[in-house]
Order: sequence, then C-alpha cells, then structure tokens
Amino acid sequence: MRVLILRSREGWHIDRLEEALLAAGADVLKGSIDGMILRLGAGRGLDMEEVAVRGVDAVIVRIIPPGSMEGLLFRMNALRMARTLGVKVINSPEAIEKTVDKSWTSQILDTAGLPTPRTVVCERFDDAMAAFERMRDVVVKPLIGSCGRGLMRICETDMAYRVFRTMEMNRYVYYIQEYLECGGEDIRLFVAGGHVVAAMKRRGAGWKANFHAGGAVSVHEPTDIQADMAIRACAELGLDYGGVDILTTGDGQEYLIEVNGIPGWKGLQKTTSVDIAERIVSAALYGQKIET
Repeated sequence: MRVLILRSREGWHIDRLEEALLAAGADVLKGSIDGMILRLGAGRGLDMEEVAVRGVDAVIVRIIPPGSMEGLLFRMNALRMARTLGVKVINSPEAIEKTVDKSWTSQILDTAGLPTPRTVVCERFDDAMAAFERMRDVVVKPLIGSCGRGLMRICETDMAYRVFRTMEMNRYVYYIQEYLECGGEDIRLFVAGGHVVAAMKRRGAGWKANFHAGGAVSVHEPTDIQADMAIRACAELGLDYGGVDILTTGDGQEYLIEVNGIPGWKGLQKTTSVDIAERIVSAALYGQKIET
C-alpha cells in the first residue's frame, strides 16, 4: 500500500506517522497541502510536484493551514477528486469541513443532543454585543483555528465593545461561547476507529488548559459517559479519528467544547504507552469507518 501524508512542513507528527506506516508495511510519500494541482479535461487527474496522487492508495491529511476562502474551497475539492480517483482520504473532506468550522461543529453536536455550551454565531456588532449582555462572561474564538490560539475571555462591557468593534472592522464572524468555570482543567479524549484509545487531563495556569498554551498534562481514565460522548461526537462528524475536548463544571455537568478533525497528540503521547500514530494508521487504513 502506498500512503501519502499531506503536510505543510516536516515535524514530530509527520515523523511518528511515517514510522507507524513503515512498520505497517506501507510505502510512504509526502507532499505539500498547497502543492496540489487539479487537472480536468485531457489528462484529468490530481498531481503534486512530489507525486501523482492517482498512484497512491490513501492520503492522510495532517493540516489545513489558514488561508483564503478560495484556498480552502480548492483544497476540499482537490481532496474530493482524490477520492473520485479511488484514493481513500483520511479524514474525509466532508469531516474536515465540519470540524474546521467551529460553528458547523457546534451545530451538528447540538442537533444530535450532545451537551455544548450556549453559543452565538453572528456577523453584526449589535448582535454580538447583545449576546455578551445576555451571557456576561464569554469566550470569543476564531471560527477557524486550533491549539487555543486566538481565544479571548471577555467579562467586561468595555472590553467586549473594543474587541467586537475591531472584529467588525476586519469583517470577522463572531463565535461567542458562554464561559464555563472548570478550574482551569479539561479532558482530551482521542478516538480512533470508534474507540477511545487514550485520554489525558490538561491543566493551565489560567483559564486555558491547551497543551500548546502551556497546559500541564496527566493521565486520565475516562468515565463511560465521557467515552460515549467522545465516540458519539466523532460518529456524528464522520471522523475516522479525532480529538474531543470535554470540560466539567463545578456542579458536575460535562460539556463538549471542541472536536478536532486533524488533532495533534504530542502532549497526549506523554501520558500513555499506547502508540497513537499506530492506532491512527490501523483504524484509518484497515478499520471500519465510524457510522452514526
């Protein structure tokens, strides 16, 4: 089997995936996510400077970097073309689309009856201010982003006014979520092939617990309820594998706060002896697709 890893640069995650694929007997190819060339008409196909995609059996998408709307649409269409050519794409372009857009992720989880924080997504300044006035303590997140970058907690009217006016000038979409007090802790569960393969607790010095934001990590044994929430979330989003974040409030209520369709696992790997890259390869290439 020939497997292409789509990435933007080399790094720890690419190395781990390459090792796991080689151990599974696969031939490993690597290409740049922004190097795809879609050809239609005569010579129809999908190529890259490094490799012709038609010649591979599977593609593992390791990143969808920030860029223009045109760039995002093209990359998703190119991945669909790869699938048309008989190449398995992991995660699927549809699943990536659902998880790269936080508002779509939240909508799917909420419609499925999974517990999510109160959330408002809007485009107008007045609507954003009204949402803040109702909730009073909120977290504003980039619609597209990960690793806790760009998150801001707002609990003062003047701060909301300044932040929302700045967002208005730059034509950002407002993604506003109720702040839930959790003592600076949350839980990351890693799901592959319909099973939770590892989990960790993250604790930050402030209100953000993300590993990339400096959060400390430790082993966590998920409860049946937490595992069920994570597995259901990935199933609803159509993910072969995914990272699911859950927080618990002081009164014991648990909420899904994010699902990542291209999750990192460097922090998580520090807490477990399970080879997470191997589980991704096993579940994604040889396992059954998760069904809702």
